[in-house]
Amino acid sequence: MSSRSGSTGGGSTGGGSSAGGGGAVPLAVLLRREVASERTASERPELHWGLFSQAKKGEDFTFLKPECERVPDVPSSSFSAFGLFDGHNGNGAAIYTKENLLNNILSAVPADLNREDWLAALPRALVAAFVKTDKDFQTKARSSGTTVTFVIIDGLVITVASVGDSRCVLQAEGSIYHLSSDHRFDASKEEVDRVTECGGDVGRLNVVGGAEIGPLRCWPGGLCLSRSIGDQDVGEFIVPVPLVKQVKLSTAGGRLIIASDGVWDVLSPEVAFNCSRELPPVPAAEQIVKTAVQSKGLRDDTTCIVVDIIVEKNNSSMPLAKRQPGIGVFKNMFGKKKSSDSSSHSHSDREYMDPDNVEEIFEDGCALLSRRLDSEYPVRNMFKLFICAICQVELKPNQGISVHEDSSQPGSLRRWDGPFLCQSCQEKKEAMEGKRRSRDSSRNSG
Repeated sequence: MSSRSGSTGGGSTGGGSSAGGGGAVPLAVLLRREVASERTASERPELHWGLFSQAKKGEDFTFLKPECERVPDVPSSSFSAFGLFDGHNGNGAAIYTKENLLNNILSAVPADLNREDWLAALPRALVAAFVKTDKDFQTKARSSGTTVTFVIIDGLVITVASVGDSRCVLQAEGSIYHLSSDHRFDASKEEVDRVTECGGDVGRLNVVGGAEIGPLRCWPGGLCLSRSIGDQDVGEFIVPVPLVKQVKLSTAGGRLIIASDGVWDVLSPEVAFNCSRELPPVPAAEQIVKTAVQSKGLRDDTTCIVVDIIVEKNNSSMPLAKRQPGIGVFKNMFGKKKSSDSSSHSHSDREYMDPDNVEEIFEDGCALLSRRLDSEYPVRNMFKLFICAICQVELKPNQGISVHEDSSQPGSLRRWDGPFLCQSCQEKKEAMEGKRRSRDSSRNSG
């Protein structure tokens, strides 16, 4: 068993200067940087995190990097990243994804974006990075696979991308919010239909006498997950396209639990939060894992990450910048009724205050790349047109293949608009959609 802990502080950050080399920076640029830095610092919560794990197969891996910078040496561009990778059929896919996913995410985000645009571009970049990681891993191995739950925390905004059946759940304002979804065949008829239409064979294990037992699985291979990174031997229709959710916390903060199915096969989110209530992150993670193991024994690798997001009280009264119009993905889904005394605030006051509940900013779990990579205005204008939307290789104007090529709705889309893919990424997309299938299937055991 193992445990780790850490914390990262919020508040203001200092800067430095250097002489020589480049020209003088215009005063207007310096002022804009200072204003942006102060605004970002006012939203920076303090993070405390803890990890605990008990190993059975040694296939669970974690990524804990609470201090990242999307722009090197620019403290105001900092964010935190936490990942959980539950491998199966070997640990190759989990290790490879742990080592490469964040770099692929950052490579997929256009350069020189401000914080608001970076957060808006992040969902598309996460999709591209998951697919690129899967595509690159296929050159390394065929049989290994992994679930992925990857969490990026930037200020009060939490973005979660997930494939497989590890989960991320949030407790805030006295409520529990699911920021991931199980990609198990038993949990989604839509995923069963998608894989079947792409050429997969989904069913339960057949035993002697014709009886069917166990969960729904994809054959050959018997994988019970419809999405993962790796698993090339099962079929390309086991796609790496993640569910992405993005939410914004209120100034009350919250607690995240990121855990493998060794926890969730035994404990409900309510039980996990209740059994670790008022414990610091490390003891909380340990308590959750031990509660799960004590219930049914150590049947699988069981790993838990707990992250507390704490907003300083003196930040709660600081006004936020007014939201820019035009981003169509913003919506309130998790709202709770405000107390009656909230009516004492004027309308203009509310526009500048933090929300008093958890706001959903974005959610999409569609498996089609033609939808996930074709962002709405103004996000789509942040991405360069003649860059492969997955692997980021530069394309000549006549080289790119539209993500809408072979679309089932030819009359509603202009295929020459892009986004575009290179030839190898287009082949990957076609394989994921079942247009390049060549494997036989069998699920008989005797």
